[in-house]
Amino acid sequence: MTIKELVARFRKPALPLLAVLAFVVAGCNQVGGATMTFWDVIWAMVFFYFWFMCIWIWISVIGDIFRRNDLSGPSKFIWIMVAFIIPLFGALIYMITRPKVTAQDVQLMTQADAAAKAAAGVSTADQIEKLNQLLASGAITQPEYETLKAKAIAS
Repeated sequence: MTIKELVARFRKPALPLLAVLAFVVAGCNQVGGATMTFWDVIWAMVFFYFWFMCIWIWISVIGDIFRRNDLSGPSKFIWIMVAFIIPLFGALIYMITRPKVTAQDVQLMTQADAAAKAAAGVSTADQIEKLNQLLASGAITQPEYETLKAKAIAS
């Protein structure tokens, strides 16, 4: 069966089929025979794992470049060009030269700490007091009050 016959037969899924066919042919010890061994499959999986990891690092670096607000437009452009022209080395150079903690990181950590302190500052007694106020104002009914009070005490 030729490639043209495969394309004619399967039309839309021809590309994935051709990719699998290329993988099988590349993994064979002999092009004419189907002698792909167990270790050929293992080494192919290791190769694809590291290839996927390199792609993931590259995407993370590109995302970090766009996300940073301490870089100006021209410097972002230069980093993106370096990452596109020499992807692996560009990503490594960026990760080495990137500051450990930027002003944006400090701001985000401060906001997270403030949110954690605000969440920890609400006690069970405060919640029950708020429920009493809601019950007195008529915003909730007595059965709702009892249910919410039980939830507040349980947590």
